[in-house]
Amino acid sequence: MFAAAINKRSFGIAVTLLVLLGVLPFFLDRFYIYLTALILVTGLLATSLNMVLGYGGMYQFHHAVFYGVGAYACALTLIKTDLPPYAGFIVGPVVAAAVGVIMGLICVRLSKLYFGMLQIALGSLVWAIVYRWYSFTGGDDGLHGVPVPDLISSINGAYYFTLIITALCMVLIYLIINSPFGRIFQAIRDNPERSETIGVNVKRHQLVGLTIAAFFGGVAGSLFVTVEGSVFPDLMFWTLSLEILIMCLLGGWFTFLGPMVGAGIVVSLQTFVGMYTEYWTLIMGIILILLIFFLPEGVLGFFLERFSSREQAMSAEK
Repeated sequence: MFAAAINKRSFGIAVTLLVLLGVLPFFLDRFYIYLTALILVTGLLATSLNMVLGYGGMYQFHHAVFYGVGAYACALTLIKTDLPPYAGFIVGPVVAAAVGVIMGLICVRLSKLYFGMLQIALGSLVWAIVYRWYSFTGGDDGLHGVPVPDLISSINGAYYFTLIITALCMVLIYLIINSPFGRIFQAIRDNPERSETIGVNVKRHQLVGLTIAAFFGGVAGSLFVTVEGSVFPDLMFWTLSLEILIMCLLGGWFTFLGPMVGAGIVVSLQTFVGMYTEYWTLIMGIILILLIFFLPEGVLGFFLERFSSREQAMSAEK
């Protein structure tokens, strides 16, 4: 009964939040609409990372490479091909998932820290190719003025497109996490040896999980093209992967909405603190230190734990 109450309350909160996000453009100016759209994109990226990090226990240290690949694949499709306008938003996630399969086939042979280090190496290789291939990717300048479809070329159109796609992806990720595959994935996180003993193909599940996470990372990259109208190599640099990891830890990497909360905090701080100082990386370091000492379960994890304890105490009294 307690779990059912939590689920109903969570559903109500999600619907209320979606309605509020839907009416925001009527009350905010262009800058804050853009900032909210960027938070949604980054939050989706962090949630896709949390699929394999928090729920799968995989040391995903270079998730930004799928973000960048999805963004570049979408932008290049829109710029260099005659495919229908919205085809780029399909090509981006598919190409990112394909890169996820290739990297996964190489990396899942290893475990934990070695998996993460090999992924950093492969992701850095992809970044170097994009950074140096001037004739195709624009090199270090990137690609600007990407011709997005007219319907989403305005800030409000880009915002609502981002909101709808992000909401759909969040629902899909939630269903995947709570599906039989997701339960097995979490069992592998808790005890891979025991899972393999009872007949679970651990490497195959990890490869599938990595591919799914890469796909949704590619969706986030394609949405970034919608919001920004440009792409650049920094989208797949390893420092962005570190920021995404901090978002998951800050929000709560064992909670579903924690990465979205962490993304909202980090992107907002990065935007407003960046107006006053150039030492944003120092701020990030301080946040990480404080997080480790005072909020190891993350912001949302902290409040959910306190709320759960209070609800259980009240139920016990009754």
